[in-house]
Amino acid sequence: MALFWKAAAAVLLAVILGLTVGRQEKDIALMLTLAVCCMICFIAVFYLEPVLDLLWEWVELGGLDDEILRSLLKAVGIALVAQTAGQICSDAGNASMARTMQMLGSAAILYLCVPLFQAFMNFIREILGQL
Repeated sequence: MALFWKAAAAVLLAVILGLTVGRQEKDIALMLTLAVCCMICFIAVFYLEPVLDLLWEWVELGGLDDEILRSLLKAVGIALVAQTAGQICSDAGNASMARTMQMLGSAAILYLCVPLFQAFMNFIREILGQL
């Protein structure tokens, strides 16, 4: 948890620096924001590794198809990237770009889920066929 507290301190420091520098140099403040966001993403991945290991263990125990978990993890990744990119666009003063990025993320997740929806429909057809 020490890494979390260090990251939180870095974020607060970056916000203070961004507010101070941002008055004169908006480009530098934006680059600082991007750098800190990248750092936080790497730390989040570090914290999520044990969770991913547990999920893969559950998939093996349950005898589930690996593609289901892969698709779900991709969807979560797309959502996080779209949300982060949208927030950065908002901070840069481009709210319309932020909303468009979030819409693109939603569309990409739906596209990614099409095979899952098809598998679910096939499962329902099998069940109904057995009745």
